[in-house]
Amino acid sequence: MGFCWIRGVGECVLLAVLFYSVQCTTTRYYTYEEDAPGTEIGNLSQDLKIDPAEDPGTSFRFMQETNSSVIQMREIDGLLVVGETIDREHLCPRSPRCFVTFDIVAFSKEKFQLIHVEIEVKDINDNSPHFLHKETTLEISENVQVDSRFPLDIAVDHDVGNNYIQRYHISPSSHFIVDVRSREDGVKYAELVLVKAMDREAEDSYTIEVTATDGGEPPRSGSMTVHIKVLDFNDNSPTFEHNSLKVELYEDSPIGYQVLKVHAFDPDAGINGEVVYGFVKDSEAMRIFNVDRISGAVTLKTLVDYEKQRSYELNIKASDLGANSIPSTCKVVVDVVDVNDNAPEIIIKPMTSTSDGVAYITEAAAEESFVALISTSDSDSGSNGYVRSSLHGHDHFKLQQAYGDTFMIVTTTTLDREKIPEYNLTVVAEDLGTPPFKTVKQYTIRVTDENDNAPLFSKSIYEVSVLENNIPGSYITTVVARDLDMGKNAKVSYKLIDSDVVGEASILTYVSIDPMSGSLYSLRSFDFETVQQIELTIQADDKGSPQLSSTSMIRIKVVDQNDNYPYFTFPVMLNDSAEVPLPVNAPLGYLALWVKGQDKDEGMNGELSFRIVQGDSNLFSINKDTGEIALKQGLASAIGNVLEIKIAVSDNGRSPLSSSATIRFVVTDSQLSDDQVVIVLRSTDEEDAGLDVSVVVIIMLGGGCALLLIAIVIVVITCKLNGGGKDQDSKRDVSHGLFDSRHHPRLNSAEPNMYGGPRGFLNERTSSSLDESSLYEEKNGDLESQMFLPPKPFLPTSLWQGEKYCLQMSGIDQQSVKDSGKGDSDFNDSDSDISGDGGKRNLSTFQPWAKSSFHAANTLAVDCQGTYCVIPTQSFQAPLDNAYTIGFSQAPVYNNPHAYPHTWKDSGYSTSIPKARNTMQTFSHHTGTLPSYFAHQKRQSAAGLAGIQEHNQDITTVATISEVATIF
Repeated sequence: MGFCWIRGVGECVLLAVLFYSVQCTTTRYYTYEEDAPGTEIGNLSQDLKIDPAEDPGTSFRFMQETNSSVIQMREIDGLLVVGETIDREHLCPRSPRCFVTFDIVAFSKEKFQLIHVEIEVKDINDNSPHFLHKETTLEISENVQVDSRFPLDIAVDHDVGNNYIQRYHISPSSHFIVDVRSREDGVKYAELVLVKAMDREAEDSYTIEVTATDGGEPPRSGSMTVHIKVLDFNDNSPTFEHNSLKVELYEDSPIGYQVLKVHAFDPDAGINGEVVYGFVKDSEAMRIFNVDRISGAVTLKTLVDYEKQRSYELNIKASDLGANSIPSTCKVVVDVVDVNDNAPEIIIKPMTSTSDGVAYITEAAAEESFVALISTSDSDSGSNGYVRSSLHGHDHFKLQQAYGDTFMIVTTTTLDREKIPEYNLTVVAEDLGTPPFKTVKQYTIRVTDENDNAPLFSKSIYEVSVLENNIPGSYITTVVARDLDMGKNAKVSYKLIDSDVVGEASILTYVSIDPMSGSLYSLRSFDFETVQQIELTIQADDKGSPQLSSTSMIRIKVVDQNDNYPYFTFPVMLNDSAEVPLPVNAPLGYLALWVKGQDKDEGMNGELSFRIVQGDSNLFSINKDTGEIALKQGLASAIGNVLEIKIAVSDNGRSPLSSSATIRFVVTDSQLSDDQVVIVLRSTDEEDAGLDVSVVVIIMLGGGCALLLIAIVIVVITCKLNGGGKDQDSKRDVSHGLFDSRHHPRLNSAEPNMYGGPRGFLNERTSSSLDESSLYEEKNGDLESQMFLPPKPFLPTSLWQGEKYCLQMSGIDQQSVKDSGKGDSDFNDSDSDISGDGGKRNLSTFQPWAKSSFHAANTLAVDCQGTYCVIPTQSFQAPLDNAYTIGFSQAPVYNNPHAYPHTWKDSGYSTSIPKARNTMQTFSHHTGTLPSYFAHQKRQSAAGLAGIQEHNQDITTVATISEVATIF
């Protein structure tokens, strides 16, 4: 930012603005008035050596449309020509020199140049001098003295300089000559001077022609005829006290104000001595002043203005009332004194403007960028004409003096239209008069927009859900991006960024977007089974230059509808039917077929349920969740018979869809393998309808709250009843139940019990998990060699009663398990309720079902997989429970449905209680050694034949002839 100035006859200010390189240039030209329009004045590009060919982007324009009708310019090269005929006398009246000044801006890519142009309009002698009256009469007494002067009317010439009046002359006369004089304002006038005494009796009149001539080439002139009448002698003429006077008159003097009073004395008596006053005929002062005929008082006739005319010259004459009176004259010069009666004037010339009182500046302008030029002036003089200027409104702008009373409005910081689009400033100009006059001018600066803001989306990621099978062309959503700019810089259009969906089709084939509104529409019907989610990128572009853009992601989640029918995947169907062989000796609970289905939908729409819709429902049952078809009773059908059922698979959609198939079971003569059979462990009856999930949740919450309350009460009561000694006894009892399994005599014995296996012992003890854990650490610190032993033979029982398939115990109708609420429960917990009163205290009261029998064998392999177990047997008939079942085994249990060569025997068996994971029951015997392959599994969770629902199919648990208990 910079500025420079040149002082001279005319002052100019050169300003460099904005963020371009600074150059200050002033150029002067001249032209003559009356030149024809189109006359070339000058060429800026040539004179300033600016070559438009080197910089094609250079252009010239007026900073402000000043005198555009007088001077015109060609923008491409700055050629200045006369716009219209110039009349200098009209443009600059009474001015010795006449200038037309203006500022021109030269723009280019690399620089910004402000050119101050001064064009002097030179005068031509196009005006002739002339008098206001062609003829005038002058009366002079015959006894007037030689060298007396008689003022003549002033000739007028509108030209200046040499073209103005240079001389007056008169026609030849023996009695008069002409003398040219100049007033203070430079106006020349003529006076007749008497050079020879007149004699009325010899000649009573004279005619003189007065001519005014200018100095032009050729000279021009104007004439006036003066008729001089010689009057008869009068003894005495009035005499003024002063032949010339000079007075001051304040410009604010009111009309009627007495400027001065002249006095003339006539020594004659009578009417010859009575003096009257008046102005010399046709005096200019007669329009401004008035003189009293009797008193000689000069008063104001109209107001005077120092700024218009600073002095007046009055020619007052005094004459008596006698015959042939000879008047005398007094020259009075009235100087108008300036007073502070004018307020300062403010002229604001903006850099760019389309309306008065408004300037524009781009928000990209740098600090100290030029906005407008302020010129102040005061017509008063002296201190009354000194002006002090200030700027108010916002500290983003300031005044910077250029020269004299001319200032620049410049920025003090960078601007941001999005924060402040408009500034309302106040320019105050105050003079130094007494009292001071102040002028206030409001000015508006509007910040023009630059494309400095990219469109912004309301969200970086839009997520929307669309149901599959939508109609092509349907509305999806609308995205909105807003641009803080204005005008075309804020106009936003939208488009999709092309990408592939599932690596195949273009995203442009799936959706389309309205470029103006941002509304997104589908182009095709979405299929959830093909595309579950569509991610696309939308770009918002503005219309500015350079163009700015931003992107946002739309994540369209295709919502599944139940539009796919479930179908069977196993067995393979042929014409919706399949044949399945069924062994003739298949026992009760035999897994005849495991039907599998599939639905391409998801969620509830893809959850399947199976049912038998037609056929022998007394013989077959199907698990509605797993599709396991089992025998509800032992098979008693002849070989070759076909048992036909029709099954259906349905989804759980709001409008469920289903498919059906026919299964033909063909009874074959094949026998069950002697070493294995597949038995379903839980109820598979399709009528076993599970409780509603919400009901189960409510029951569980209610039961949990009740158990918690009971547990709190029991803890309080137990703490009151049991003292510290009791705790010590409990610990001693427990410690007595711990022993080293390697030295226990009963485990080395092969004494059979009623189930054909060795007896096991289990002590009934009640202890918290914390007490047991502490006791283990206190006694041995090694859990692997410790266990609880039952005091009496352990008998199998069912802990949860099923509706139809449970391991029946004599005298047991209902069985349940209750948690004490004190923590993890141990087996035979004092709060546990097993099978009513008889089961609360002693398992020995249980009697095995008389008809329950298992074939004794050295080894028995059992594979528990989810809801069923593979149990080798020659003859197996036993009802099965639908939940947890206590059983025993005579052979290893592992994850292989085929016979396994038993070349080893387990030396120990471990299991962890699902509901009491901190308690470990260890059952040990000395019948063999567990190979290292299974050593790492000794303390892992296992349930054996108990059918624990948390059974890990990846864990193979091995046991020899021993009793296995699962405790809750």
